[in-house]
Order: sequence, then structure tokens, then C-alpha cells
Amino acid sequence: QVQLVESGGGLVQAGGSLRLSCAASGRTDSAYLMGWFRQAPGKEREFVAAISRGGSITDYADSVKGRFTISRENAKNTVYLQMDSLKLEDTAVYYCAGRSGYSSKWTGPDEYYWWGQGTQVTVSS
Repeated sequence: QVQLVESGGGLVQAGGSLRLSCAASGRTDSAYLMGWFRQAPGKEREFVAAISRGGSITDYADSVKGRFTISRENAKNTVYLQMDSLKLEDTAVYYCAGRSGYSSKWTGPDEYYWWGQGTQVTVSS
């Protein structure tokens, strides 16, 4: 079992930056694929980014490509999401997720076993 705790959310003006962190504990050696998802009010949870343990797989939703960067420090059991050039539509609760082993469907929330509690990101004009 792996426990995930997100941090780093907050209020930021449009065009600004935030860095989210996801700290993992427990059987972290089993956490192969890590992802970030977000959910805005009244909307379904959507894929934001994913990264494999060694970084050979990194993927982004089209809506965040070129603005967000996912990374991980395995020695610290931490995954990051650097968010730049934030837009109003990036406002959502951001969730960290993880799974053991590979899945080709890494954009689907159902593929992930472990979830954090979420951190709120609010972008203002």
C-alpha cells in the first residue's frame, strides 16, 4: 500500500506559477507510474500528466502541454508538477495518483490504485 499526500496548492494570478508536490510513503518501491489529475466543480476528473519510475514515460494533456512539467525524485519518494503560465481554466482540485506496474491507459483515472486527498489550485484574473 502507498499513501500519497499533495501540497503546494493555493491562489495565484493568471500567468503565474505554482509547484505541486506529492509525497509518497509506504511501499514506495512498488509505485511505478505516477500521475496528476484535476477536477473542477461540476466536471469529471481529468488527466493532467503522468511519469514512469525512470522517467522513460512522460505524458501531458493537450491543455497543459508546454506549460506544465511533471518530474519525480525517487530518492525522496516525491513527484512534482511545475505549473507555469497558469490560466483561469486551470482552477481545480489537483490529485496525485499512483499504480504499480505499467499500463498503456495511463490517462485513465481507473488505472490508478492510490490517490491523495487533493490540493486546491485557484487561478484569479
